[in-house]
Amino acid sequence: MIRVLLADDHRIVRDGLAALLRQAPDIELVGLAEDGPAVVRLARTLQPDVVVTDISMPGLNGIEAVRRIRAESDLPVLCLSVHDEDRLVLAMIEAGAMGYLQKDCSCDELVQAVRQVAARRVYL
Repeated sequence: MIRVLLADDHRIVRDGLAALLRQAPDIELVGLAEDGPAVVRLARTLQPDVVVTDISMPGLNGIEAVRRIRAESDLPVLCLSVHDEDRLVLAMIEAGAMGYLQKDCSCDELVQAVRQVAARRVYL
């Protein structure tokens, strides 16, 4: 099983993504975070196989959250965002994310990206 921590500041998006990920037979959702500080804290305590996070979150943006997570551990991180600007993709990768996916992706693409990042393969 791939243990996933999911972070998004919009409850409806977070709940929808959680429901989608729970449908995959090889994915176990171990935590939900609503902001940057929560995702850093939960990554530390839960030690998931993959962290899936947004960029735009209150308290601490996703880029800084990834930087902090990666400074403490080698947990693989997948960014899922509405943003498609090259500078944000690059900033997230430089912070330590192993993958970047836009929120207009298909359900299958999200699950595939989680699997690849869990296997420590870059997904862009």
